[in-house]
Order: sequence, then structure tokens, then C-alpha cells
Amino acid sequence: MKDPTSGQHGWSDRLPPERSWKPRPGTSRALRSAEQDRAAGGRHRRVVVLGDDKRATGSIALRVYRRTRRIRAYLRWSEQGRTRERYVGEVDCTTRAANLKQAWTMARAAGLIRDEVLPVDSKASSTAVRAVMTANKSRDTKPERLLRSVLHRQGFRYRVNARPLPDLRRTADLVFFKARVAVFVDGCYWHGCPEHYRPATKRSEWWRAKIQRNQARDADTDSRLCEEGWTVIRIWEHEAADVAAAKVIGALNG
Repeated sequence: MKDPTSGQHGWSDRLPPERSWKPRPGTSRALRSAEQDRAAGGRHRRVVVLGDDKRATGSIALRVYRRTRRIRAYLRWSEQGRTRERYVGEVDCTTRAANLKQAWTMARAAGLIRDEVLPVDSKASSTAVRAVMTANKSRDTKPERLLRSVLHRQGFRYRVNARPLPDLRRTADLVFFKARVAVFVDGCYWHGCPEHYRPATKRSEWWRAKIQRNQARDADTDSRLCEEGWTVIRIWEHEAADVAAAKVIGALNG
């Protein structure tokens, strides 16, 4: 094998190690998609142009060829219900993450992919921001599902995405009606997390006003629920599920 400090790796006497090309066993489809996003620089950078204004989201497949002991990368996408692919080139890094990143760079240089084009009527300042906005879910987010799973395993039952007060058009992510506890799982960007929120550099005033309106609405919701005898628990999406569950359980047992 070549000197690993050279930045170029070959495997002349053995097959490439599995960690350089093979996904971890049991990796879910969602995690594999997130892996591709990281390697490409975001989902908005995985666009395959099909013609006639059609497009698809591509992914990179890594394969080892035993005869040559090389790792080959292929760009794959779905078109009219069929999986298509195109050879990108050989990659030679020692980790799968690095090889995926190298392959995406090669695919971009070859003109096989491009960035998503920002619609003229979009309020986002860039395709990266629009990707975040598009991926944002109003319900059943991963942090919510993890929190629900921890609480359910411990025997707690709750309503999901319900109004604590029927006459107030505010929906909580988890509602314990008997205990009068409402739980909100807040996204770090959209609710202005003090640890992770970073102000936008483009259209900064518009985005600042947007986040401030969200925060004002949150405060108003908390105030109205407290006036009606409810306990409000707010969880940031970055908080670990077991830590968040402990907060909820503390309120339920309080």
C-alpha cells in the first residue's frame, strides 16, 4: 500500500478495508441519505439534471472490484421508476466518508450534478437556506419521535400534536391532559436557540423579524397556558432525548 501520508492510497497487495467503502451494518435509509448530504455539502447540491426541466436527487454508490483492488464510485438516481447510474471514477481515501466526498467533487467537476436553482419567488436567501426551510417539518420530527419513544417505554401516555386549550389555536407536540402538561420541541433555528442560532447574513432584517415573531408567539403561548393552570415544558431540538424526557417526567411528578 502507498504511503498513507501522501494523500493517495492504493491497495496493491490486499483489498481495500471495508471502512473505506462499505456502510455500517443496520444503517437506516434516512441515515444513509444524511450521509450523502454531508458528503455532497447539502441535499441542494445533489441535483441530477434529466432534461425537459426534470431533475432527480442523486446518491453515490461505492463498489470494490476485487481483480483491480480499486474502489469505484457511481452516481445513482431514479428516473421513471428505474434506477440509473453513471460511472464517476476511482476514489482512494481510507474512510467511506472521505471517499463519498471525493466522489461528489468528481461528479461536480464532470458536470454530472449541479446545485438546486433558487426559485424567483423564494423568500430564502440561498439554496442552502431553502434546503433547510424545505426540510423543516412542523410535526413528527426526529427529536419529537425520540422523546416520545423514551416516554412511552417508561409507561407514559400522551396525545400528539394536540391543542391543550380547544379555543386557543396553538398546538403542542405532546399533551398530558390529566396532568395539564404541554410539551413543545423547538427547532434551534426557527425559535432562536441561544446555543445554535446564527443570524442570516442575507436579508438579515427580514429573518431577524421572522425569528422574533416566533419567539413572541412562544412567549404568548406559554403565558396563556400558564394562566389556565398548565405547565409548559420547552425542549430544544439539540437536547438528548433522555435529558428532555427527565424534564417532562419531573413536571408530571411535580
